Amino acid sequence: MSGGTDSSGAGNAALTRRWQGALMDNFGTPRLPLVRGRGTRVWDAEGVAYLDFVGGIAVNALGHAHPSVVRAVGEQIASLGHVSNLFIAEPTVRLAERLLRLAGREGRVYFSNSGAEANEAAFKIGRLTGRPHMVAAAGGFHGRTMGALALTGQPAKQHPFRPLPGQVTHVPYGDTEALRAAVTEDTALVVLEPVQGENGVIVPPPGYLRAAREITAATGTLLVLDEIQTGVGRTGHWFAAAAEGVEADVVTLAKGLGGGLPIGATLAFGPAATLLTPGTHGSTFGGNPVVCAAALAVLDTIEQAGLLEAVTRAGARLRQGLGVPAHPLVREVRGAGLLLGVVLEGEVAGRVQRAAQDRGLLVNAVAPDVIRLAPPLTVTDAELDTFVGGFRAALSETLEEALTTA
Repeated sequence: MSGGTDSSGAGNAALTRRWQGALMDNFGTPRLPLVRGRGTRVWDAEGVAYLDFVGGIAVNALGHAHPSVVRAVGEQIASLGHVSNLFIAEPTVRLAERLLRLAGREGRVYFSNSGAEANEAAFKIGRLTGRPHMVAAAGGFHGRTMGALALTGQPAKQHPFRPLPGQVTHVPYGDTEALRAAVTEDTALVVLEPVQGENGVIVPPPGYLRAAREITAATGTLLVLDEIQTGVGRTGHWFAAAAEGVEADVVTLAKGLGGGLPIGATLAFGPAATLLTPGTHGSTFGGNPVVCAAALAVLDTIEQAGLLEAVTRAGARLRQGLGVPAHPLVREVRGAGLLLGVVLEGEVAGRVQRAAQDRGLLVNAVAPDVIRLAPPLTVTDAELDTFVGGFRAALSETLEEALTTA
């Protein structure tokens, strides 16, 4: 595949050296410089094109440079850009109203700039109940800022920053009885992901989220559903928990909502919606009119183009292509909609990721034995079929290498 090159003349190696010289090393060195994107494809600085099934980690709901987002951002920045939280902007109000309509409930919305910040707001809402204790799931990921990190159930990410705020108990994900035993009348909130994306696209057993709702209701505990990765159509529903008919007290959103622009949203319902009062929380950039205009364009496009139904069909097609007939390196394909985890036989995900990239496919080795797929919701059947053919070839190459070096 080929495409346009970087107009500055800087190639992949040059951009990589500049990254290493100027940016902090918290990410390590990313594997590939990208300079342009359109739809489901991106181009590196050498002009090589790739099918993007990382999607900015489930952010690019409409792909790259979608006309509706480009138009909305351009029109808004030309009329009213940043105003801070000292003034009201119409797109901000409209987006909050729209999200509450999609939830089908009365409530209030707090806007921030990322998923971690959306969860920080949920953490603070929990503190304002007056209860000291919180419960989250082992393996869960809720962000890297300090409150969100305390909720994140991944010790390796937490360890360098202890002590962390709050009294947080982590229980096995999907274990209803462990959850029941941990939640008491001192528990402010329980936070769960409908699907654990960063932990390898782990799907809980049927009825788990409903049980969590029953357990929290019995103790007056807030149920927080982190829909940062699963929301905004990613699983074929506006909210993944809607598939089980579960209504949380707090829902957090980010990633796909902004169509590539940074936004977080914390939706609260019932008594939880009134706990943040003037002076208790805030964000200078949260609810920026330009970003809210982009989010409205994303929601409009998903609705008008029928993308919820398209995601369900595309997810089924992708599963079938990867799983039938079963490849000897694939143990299972799990997930929902267009958030899928390809579970491999052995810890070879990094090798599969590299082999896929060599074939013009970008995927994410989210765990040693899991490849996460999160393409744009606009992905076409032809692109899915191209991906499946190339990915299966990458699997075969990896398997052959493993057998040769065994």
